[in-house]
Amino acid sequence: MSSSVPRLVIAAPSSGSGKTTVATGLMAAFASRGLAVSPHKVGPDYIDPGYHALATGRVGRNLDAYLCGEELVAPLFAHGARGCDLAVVEGVMGLFDGAAGEGELASTAHVAKLLRAPVVLVVDASSQSRSVAALVHGFASWDPEVRIGGVILNKVGSERHEGMLREALDASGVPVLGVLRRVEQVGTPSRHLGLVPVAERRGEAVAAVAAMGSQVREGCDLDALFALARGAGALPGDTWDAAEAVGVSPPPPLPVPVPGGAAPRPPYRPERPRPQTPDGLKVAVAGGAAFTFSYAEHAELLAAAGAEVVVFDPLRDEELPEGTRGLVIGGGFPEVYAPELSANEPLRKAVASLAERGAPVAAECAGLLYLSRELDGLPMCGVIDAKARMDERLTLGYRDAVAVSDSVLAEAGSRMRGHEFHRTVVEPGAGVAPAWGVRVPVRRVEGFVQQGVHASYLHTHWASAPGVARRFVERCVGSWATAG
Repeated sequence: MSSSVPRLVIAAPSSGSGKTTVATGLMAAFASRGLAVSPHKVGPDYIDPGYHALATGRVGRNLDAYLCGEELVAPLFAHGARGCDLAVVEGVMGLFDGAAGEGELASTAHVAKLLRAPVVLVVDASSQSRSVAALVHGFASWDPEVRIGGVILNKVGSERHEGMLREALDASGVPVLGVLRRVEQVGTPSRHLGLVPVAERRGEAVAAVAAMGSQVREGCDLDALFALARGAGALPGDTWDAAEAVGVSPPPPLPVPVPGGAAPRPPYRPERPRPQTPDGLKVAVAGGAAFTFSYAEHAELLAAAGAEVVVFDPLRDEELPEGTRGLVIGGGFPEVYAPELSANEPLRKAVASLAERGAPVAAECAGLLYLSRELDGLPMCGVIDAKARMDERLTLGYRDAVAVSDSVLAEAGSRMRGHEFHRTVVEPGAGVAPAWGVRVPVRRVEGFVQQGVHASYLHTHWASAPGVARRFVERCVGSWATAG
């Protein structure tokens, strides 16, 4: 099935140019016109999609050619954009910046080519005038397969400054589709390399998104931008489906080759029927302000495999959802809420009890910290015999990983790609049965596998290996039968 949803990719020469402001503002502005807008983010970022969701009323989704493979980018896009009038894709870093040492892989330009989508370049014009033409010309001519359809000038100081910029760009052949002035109220606080998550500041985030939408409506030619998006044309290929991925329906045909000539990976073809799950087999997923990092496809895959996915908040809920047979604790910033998490002793004991009974527990990054004995000296769940603490050094980057131990997520020897993003340290860094072996930045093992627990710093995207969700639910079924 092909997708003909109009689409735009919002990119920039570098980080800090205003991509999030423009992309989120465009989503809000078009949504205010009554359009169904599908929000997307290039790369592993969990935070920007939260702002996108506020702007559109739809789940923000990631498109990551490194974590998922380039052959899944278009199908995942089509899945998220199904039934929408427009899709806006926010880029990552600079337009041509990809995974370290991997050329264009996972860059905004790479994703734009996979989506056959026009690019709108957001340029921070605060410290330049005529030089903007040379910058835009360089980006527009660098890769002929990337179509720069227009420029939005950000942080323009005055009408005179705008006139100078427009005059310089007249000869570039790239139209100016918007001009945004410096507006302090649009600013949003940041932490590490990203914004503070919506769940931690919802009231302020709603106001910030509204301000972004207002600024974009006033400063951008929305009609011209929508016309550019409509020129993207049809995107051939399959639409990703969670049920097909886990094997509920017959597997889809092999995907068509992607631009660039890379050989596509075959889709997941299960060898076993869907697990027979009892009615109401619940997998509890941690949410709330402390655990905001998750991909929407994870819950969709778990549900397709037969689980009832129930979200709970470790900051507020003193018990796990009744009937919980499996637990997923994703990423976030638990160090910010360590006192509150520690004070919720009833829930900590409930998590420890569930793990002691051998129920499947999958924890990533923040989840790993929560399962440890303590975080910054405060008691946590004590499932993992390790201590966690904040650290000044930021650990960040893509990882190629191999499962070292059999676990509820993978068989030993299975390969997955992941991403690390944290400013904490867990000591020791691995258990007797480690979770993963990674090669970057140095060869090492990390994480913990014990009974039904898989805890690691590594963030993974299950759409790239839907057998992970299937295996997890099957282990939940086994745990349920044992508890019988």
